[in-house]
Amino acid sequence: MVSVLDPKIIARLSKNGIPKDEFENLIPDETELELFKAQGMNIILENGYYKFQSAITSIDDTVFCIADIESNGSKPSHHQIIEIGAVKIQNGRIIDTYESLVYCTDISTQIQEITGITPEQTLKAPPLKKVMHEFRLFLGDAVFVGHDAKFDYNFISAMMERVGLSRLLNRSLCTIDVAERTFESERYGLAYLNDQLELYKDATHHRALSDAMTTTKLLKRTLTMIPNTIKNTEELIAFSKEAKRLKRPKFKKEGKKEEVKGEE
Repeated sequence: MVSVLDPKIIARLSKNGIPKDEFENLIPDETELELFKAQGMNIILENGYYKFQSAITSIDDTVFCIADIESNGSKPSHHQIIEIGAVKIQNGRIIDTYESLVYCTDISTQIQEITGITPEQTLKAPPLKKVMHEFRLFLGDAVFVGHDAKFDYNFISAMMERVGLSRLLNRSLCTIDVAERTFESERYGLAYLNDQLELYKDATHHRALSDAMTTTKLLKRTLTMIPNTIKNTEELIAFSKEAKRLKRPKFKKEGKKEEVKGEE
């Protein structure tokens, strides 16, 4: 039996869908669909085909959850989230926000200097389990959006599993990928783009909700630049991964090293 999470199955669910009988042979237990939805993967039946909800929902009607985290290190196996912030939008309007510090006793001096978050603050914060449960409910089956989404998505998913929840299965979108395919820039780090595009004048870089808000404004800006042939959210996700990246202008100063993807 082929797993529903197999990349080939995912690809079919994101495009034309899978015939009802064929798909139901993959999941003989109907409760599995509800389990997938609880993890953020919303699969629906339409006109005899199973497909992702995002494959038939317009970009305007889609709920996007733009999330950002701060952590006390880069490895989910050894470190943890110390702050999480998220903004939910639909049809270009903010419909909800979420923000929380997370209980932590170990934050290096370097991380404190970067984020401004101290152990004195996190010692008073709610535990990771409570925050992950709250964020799971907040996220629901919205499309997960992040600037370098893979890092935030995988880190949050690992924290979910650490506290006994199932890993994330939400569809995801990276604003670096969308930006690289909608406009030219020397760099695509969030702080750089915020300065160049004047996205969010009240930004406090490396604080979770502020970065999520900046990313929200970047997403809204790039959505005005995508081809008008893109109608639903799965087409947007495909565009972000498959469309040609725009050539970056050369640096004016000789010898200046180009920053890697996602650098600030």
